[in-house]
Amino acid sequence: MKWSALHDAAGAVATIAGIANAPLPAEVRNFPAVMRDEGGSRRAKAEQHIEDLCAIMEAGLSALLSALARGVDPRGGAKALWREFLTARDAMLALAPQGSGGPRRAA
Repeated sequence: MKWSALHDAAGAVATIAGIANAPLPAEVRNFPAVMRDEGGSRRAKAEQHIEDLCAIMEAGLSALLSALARGVDPRGGAKALWREFLTARDAMLALAPQGSGGPRRAA
């Protein structure tokens, strides 16, 4: 759930920055399920990284909206926050096991 909300917030940041936000690739969409299946320390790290990135995005988006409300152009800050989000998200995706195209399916 937080993963989806995190990407919704990132989409708002991209919009403020004037950046087109492409649909999420499968590896990004499936990351929470892959990490749930992985378990152990990788899962714990992923959960902590998601919490940390949520805090960053919440504070950053709040600042951008505050700037907009004051009539200040927030595009520069939004672009910086967007790049920071992508860098942090890509680092998180590296926690997934190699070749994990999606969650394991049980028959």
